[in-house]
Amino acid sequence: MTARRLRVLHAIHDFLPRHRAGSEIYAYELARRLAGRHHVWVLCAELDPERAHGTVTWRWHEGLPVVELVNNWAFATFEETYRSPLVNDRLRHVLAAIRPDVVHVHNLLNLSMDLPALARAGGAAVVATLHDYTLVCPSGGQRVHASESHVCARIDTARCARCFPESPFHAPMTVGRLARPAGLAAAGRMARLVGRVAPRLFGAMLDLVQRAPGPPLDATDLDRRLAYAARVYEQVDLFVAPSAALGREFERLGLPAEKIRVSDYGLPRVEAERRPSADGRLRVGFVGTLVWHKGAHVLVEAVGRLPADRLDVRLHGDPAAFPAYASRLRAAAAGLPVRFMGPFDSSRAGEVYGDLDVLVVPSLWPENSPLVIHEAFMAGVPVVGARQGGIPELVTDGVNGLLYDAFSVAALADALGSIVANPDRLARFREALPEVKSAEEDAAWWDERYVELVRNAHGMPTE
Repeated sequence: MTARRLRVLHAIHDFLPRHRAGSEIYAYELARRLAGRHHVWVLCAELDPERAHGTVTWRWHEGLPVVELVNNWAFATFEETYRSPLVNDRLRHVLAAIRPDVVHVHNLLNLSMDLPALARAGGAAVVATLHDYTLVCPSGGQRVHASESHVCARIDTARCARCFPESPFHAPMTVGRLARPAGLAAAGRMARLVGRVAPRLFGAMLDLVQRAPGPPLDATDLDRRLAYAARVYEQVDLFVAPSAALGREFERLGLPAEKIRVSDYGLPRVEAERRPSADGRLRVGFVGTLVWHKGAHVLVEAVGRLPADRLDVRLHGDPAAFPAYASRLRAAAAGLPVRFMGPFDSSRAGEVYGDLDVLVVPSLWPENSPLVIHEAFMAGVPVVGARQGGIPELVTDGVNGLLYDAFSVAALADALGSIVANPDRLARFREALPEVKSAEEDAAWWDERYVELVRNAHGMPTE
């Protein structure tokens, strides 16, 4: 380990406590442990119409200094969504104030694709964790077109032009573009009030906004964005993929192989005391964001094909994150042995997994290395997962869990049905669960990478 404490800035599209998806949790856990070795900050963006677009706030989250940039998507053009002059100006000020030796990019969404170049111009080394495909997929980074139930094997910019207006980013961009700046804060406060008092009316308002016309967008706009992403490839010194599958995909998408290293996530230990099922039913869990590409609806549909008296299905996720999808999910689950458990704090992970017999990961997008699989393994819970992305690198079919073809309701129903018919298989799966890298091991690995980058990439002294 270096004798000098480096100045490390982690950059991510949003952050705790408001946002609790996998990449945010991983970035927090890594930054928290690195803070014992280095000076660490987190840079994130936040959508907040009650504050002016471009506002920068310095705050703390559980001992970590956080720099929060308000990005209300108040952009006149699509190009500004990934390289806004105003956002770039704010980033320059943040970089000048922190003077980082290393900028660790987790996601450039809501920030700027120019951040790596700005960081290098200030003398910082730049490394990026590839959590998803945001660099090449403007609709959220999952490479799926939800309304057409299509997983993008290649980046088709004509399809992207159809997909983006259906993405979660269309509504804030439409509001930010149409609302007068002076009235945006008042509109935000009113929207929150309506959301609390009349959630159905709020849903209808969101639907109207989503249907409102945004800025003109065609394949040429997406071609320009892809070309700009290639510049990011040049400005980042090292890319780290948590799965070999994700690394191979980015290599296929033009990222030089020599810039990619594969290193899986490391996580805090999950200690779970296994509790037997009180009624003998198979306790099936889903843990994650209730959003289309995570595939909870595939699980619900599969449950509908199985005997209701043999299953107890628990969906752990925040219905408020994507309310329209959650509403459709509740309707599909009506009359089925499915319970909506809501989100849970990380301190309750052992309790949640201790009450599960099997975790289902029905992802539809080419996943990275799902954190929930690592958590389940640590808690002694086998996994039934979609044969998609990096999931098969963790789940060995018939050894420590089962795999099925993503999108196939029948295949998932068959997999769960085989466990219902032969529950003794779970004991054999539990015996074969692999070890999971700890968060401490992961932090030590990253510490070595930072020192290499500072010493070799830019010739900066570390002692």
